[in-house]
Amino acid sequence: MKDLLDSRTAWITAWAALAVMSIGYGAPLVVVVAMKPIAGELVTARSGPSGAAALSYIGSAFGGILAGWLAGKFGVRSVVLLGAAMVALGLALSASGGLTELFVGHGLLIGLLGISCLFSPLMTYVSLWFVRRRGSAVALIASGQAVSGAIWPPLLQLGVDEIGWRWTMIWFAALIFVSVVVLALVFLRPPPVAAPVAGAAPAASTTRETTLGLPPNLLQALLMVAVFCCCIPMAMPMNHVVAYCGDLGFASQSGAAMLSVLLGVAFFARQFWGWLADRIGGFQTLLFSSLVQITGLVGYLATQDQVALFVVSAIFGIGLSGLLPSYVIVVRECYTAQEANWRVPTVMFAGFLGMAGGGWLPGELFDRFSSYMPAFGTGLVLNLVNLAVLIFLVARKQRPFPLAAAV
Repeated sequence: MKDLLDSRTAWITAWAALAVMSIGYGAPLVVVVAMKPIAGELVTARSGPSGAAALSYIGSAFGGILAGWLAGKFGVRSVVLLGAAMVALGLALSASGGLTELFVGHGLLIGLLGISCLFSPLMTYVSLWFVRRRGSAVALIASGQAVSGAIWPPLLQLGVDEIGWRWTMIWFAALIFVSVVVLALVFLRPPPVAAPVAGAAPAASTTRETTLGLPPNLLQALLMVAVFCCCIPMAMPMNHVVAYCGDLGFASQSGAAMLSVLLGVAFFARQFWGWLADRIGGFQTLLFSSLVQITGLVGYLATQDQVALFVVSAIFGIGLSGLLPSYVIVVRECYTAQEANWRVPTVMFAGFLGMAGGGWLPGELFDRFSSYMPAFGTGLVLNLVNLAVLIFLVARKQRPFPLAAAV
């Protein structure tokens, strides 16, 4: 099966995985788009519905490690089918009651048992289909959230306006279940056996090339710190730009359009970052994309003009798009394919916790200060911490180190 590596079949599989994630990641966007009407109907603070979105990320963070192990044992198709069913049930439960149902539906079903079965398992799965073009392929499927954010907000906003947020959740649940099940059954077949890479360590070794002269688990811990600190600010505009635009007096469709611009630009930019990662590696790509994301955060702090915010959102989308797939590339550069099933979701665990914090924290700070500026300022500080860790790792990347020993 090694002749399937980097083949036409591999790319068809990658596009199918992209479609699965683009559909599945629309589930948490209903509460993002409908944050204000949900808070109004349930007579709760804005941190209520934003907390539901955060719980979906927390759930997926914890569930991702188990889902990665299950995918390695039973195959990615079975895990994705489970995830599709749980996401659909989570939306249905969230639509059926108040805050309790919203939290359980998003945290337990959509997050812990649903999205967790899509992101990390599919990222690892697709990376096993490629060698030469792994950066481009991982960047493509990691764009699922960006594609989802570009397509669904205007459509979900239309649904919320016409039939209400509860019926929008129910109809969207049916769409997710049917489409993801069909895609998984048709396209998600077992991956080919990865061919050996010249100069790579033997399969039984812990590391593939080098862990930058650091113990392998210490490098992983640093990557987890870095992804946590970049994902908190990453999630802030993604979860609150619609509500923020409403606070500034813009029409609700303008806020949804701004979110679509942010994530639509992220999709196309992610293909560039994947191309770049194939040429300069994952570490340098992480550093450059972090710098661009910081530029976007400064823009959110600097202006409240509608046209300028569309530009800022586009810049922010360019920056965030290079981050998550590059962490996968870095793990695959430094560790063997045998370890990818648990190291990738473990690193992504910290990223999902950051996404959860970035979804919840702005709502909490808004309730306290009636402004999103403290949240954007906090995000900027955390992004600078991320940048400091990446500079340290890139500096070590430039130095030759012997193959690291397992810890």
